[in-house]
Amino acid sequence: MLLVNIGQLVTLRGSSIGPRRGSSLSELGIIANAAILCLGGMIVSVGRTKDALRDPWLKKNRKRVTEIDCRGHVVLPGFVDSHTHPVFTHPRLLDFEKRIAGANYEEIAEAGGGIRSSIEGVRKASKAALTEMVAAALQDMARHGTTTVEAKSGYGLNLESELKALAVIRAAARRWPGTVVPTFLGAHVVPPEYRERSQEYVKLVCEEMIPAVARGNLARFVDVFCDRGAFSGEETAKIFQAAEEHGLAVRAHMGQLTETRLQPFLRFNPASLDHMDHVHDADLPLLAASGTVATFVPGANYFLGLNRYPEARRFIESGAAVALATDYNPGSSPTLSMPMAMSLACTHMKMTPAEAITAATINGAWALRLADRKGSVEPGKDADLAVFDAEDYREIPYWFGVNRCELTVMNGMPAES
Repeated sequence: MLLVNIGQLVTLRGSSIGPRRGSSLSELGIIANAAILCLGGMIVSVGRTKDALRDPWLKKNRKRVTEIDCRGHVVLPGFVDSHTHPVFTHPRLLDFEKRIAGANYEEIAEAGGGIRSSIEGVRKASKAALTEMVAAALQDMARHGTTTVEAKSGYGLNLESELKALAVIRAAARRWPGTVVPTFLGAHVVPPEYRERSQEYVKLVCEEMIPAVARGNLARFVDVFCDRGAFSGEETAKIFQAAEEHGLAVRAHMGQLTETRLQPFLRFNPASLDHMDHVHDADLPLLAASGTVATFVPGANYFLGLNRYPEARRFIESGAAVALATDYNPGSSPTLSMPMAMSLACTHMKMTPAEAITAATINGAWALRLADRKGSVEPGKDADLAVFDAEDYREIPYWFGVNRCELTVMNGMPAES
C-alpha cells in the first residue's frame, strides 16, 4: 500500500529512547508533500511523494501496490487510546440526570449509581452480547482515527464476571484489525456484597483473580482505582505486589478525587498513572525521573462538570512524560473520540496542539509499552495511520464535536471512517 500526496505527514520519528518530555513534546517531525509505503502490515519507507515515485522497486511493482491519494490532507500515526472501559451494557442515564441536578460523584455512588450500577448488567449479560458491544465500540474508535486501544475489565467484580469480561475483550480484539491491550481492573471499586469488607475483597483479587488472569494469559496489566471511595494506598500496594509475583505489569487510576503520594507506588514501575488531577509538588520530580507516564483523561472532567482539570503545564515543565486518553466508560466519559480529548487538553489544560498530538500517539504507546511498534510513522513500525480532512495538524483539536477522520489504516489494513 502506498499513501501519496500527503500535505502534512506528522511522523513523530526519533522516539525510540523513551517517552517525549518537555520541549520534545512539540517536535512532530513533519514532512510536507509526503508518501508512505507499507508492506505486510509494516511501514517500509517514509519520505516525499516525488522521491517515492522515482523509487526503482516501486516503479517495477506499482501495479501490485494499492495506491491511496491523500489529496493534500494531514496524516499522522493512529491514535493510541491508553485508557478505556469498554465492557458495559447500558449508559448510566440516571447518573447523568442526577449530576445535572447537582449531585457529585460520591453522592451518586452512595445512592446506588456510579460504577456499582454497571455491575448487574455485565454479570447477567452473555459473552456473545458483550462481545458484540465491545466490537462495535472498537469500530467506532477506528472511525475517529484510533488504531490501538487499552481495554479494561472492571464492571464484573467477581471472579467469574471479570474473567468473562477479559474473554470478551479477547474475542472482540480478534474481530478488529487494530491492536487491543487487555487490562484486569478487578480492583475498580469494592462490590456491594463486600461492602465494609474491603480487605476480604482485596484478598480475593490477590489470591484468586490475579492468579486466574495470569494462568489464562488474559491481561497484560493489572489496574487499581486508588482513591477515596475505592482502594487505599496500602490495598493498592498489596494488589501491585500480587501482580508482580504473577508476571503482570501494573498501572493505576490515581489522584482523580484526592491527592495520593506517589513514591510508594513508583517502586513497582507502573506503566502509567491515570487522571492525576491532584498531585503533590514533591512527587513531580520523582515522576519525571521515572519511566512512568502520567495519562490525562479530560473527557471525565468535562462530563462530570468539573471546573478543575489536570494541570498539564506543571507536569510538562517538571519533565514528566504525559499522555492523553478518552477514559471511554458509561459513567464519567462516554466518548470514543481521541480528537475530542485532544481538544479538551488544548482548551482546558493549555496543552499546545503539537503536545496534544504527541500525548495521543507516541506517549500513549509508551504508556502501554508498545512504543517499539506503535505511535510514530517510521520504517519498521506497524502501519497504523489516520488520514484527516485537514490541511494543518492543528485543525484536529480545533474542530470539536465533528469527526474529520476520513481513513484509518490498522496494521496495514485500510478501513474507511
